[in-house]
Amino acid sequence: MLDGYGMSENFAASHFSRPGQVRIGYVGSPVLGVKARIAENGELEVRSHAQMLGYYKLPEKMAEEMTEDGYFKTGDRGEIDEQQRLKITGRVKDLFKTSKGKYVAPVPIEQRLGRHASLEAVCVVGSGQPQPLALVMLSPEMQQQVQSGEGRAQLEQELVALRTDLNDELDPHEKLDCIVVVKEPWTMDHGPWTMASSRRQ
Repeated sequence: MLDGYGMSENFAASHFSRPGQVRIGYVGSPVLGVKARIAENGELEVRSHAQMLGYYKLPEKMAEEMTEDGYFKTGDRGEIDEQQRLKITGRVKDLFKTSKGKYVAPVPIEQRLGRHASLEAVCVVGSGQPQPLALVMLSPEMQQQVQSGEGRAQLEQELVALRTDLNDELDPHEKLDCIVVVKEPWTMDHGPWTMASSRRQ
């Protein structure tokens, strides 16, 4: 199985992994005729002959989504390695600014937190706050243990250690102030699930 990446705006013809050149976490290199680059804000921009001519009856939107030299702004943040393989690291619109004026990309932080077996879903927030914080929903098994009074102390120790280890890897403005365990499950009925589901681990 090989990873690929594309959008309807470029006829899904953008990047694809090639046998023998696969790198875990990357979606491949540009297919023939596709040029890709990373803008100053970290956004992936692509150009190809398969690119759309424009949004139907929305010329102003087309102007917003294209650069002056013909590259399409994908809205995705990415990294490109020495073999031109692409790694998607999040969405540009997911960025938020702290009260210190620093931008934080929440998705990479959420992905690291989401590896913990006791967490079902993670959402990193902090717009306008001095430091980001993480809202987490426990897995069903851990929720039952906590509700029954078992495992709470151990969970607290694990989350403190998780935050400490993660903060050691983050830049100063990205360090988590705290991890908050939410009591109510994130569901469609409760509302927050729409926000959190796209980042569910």
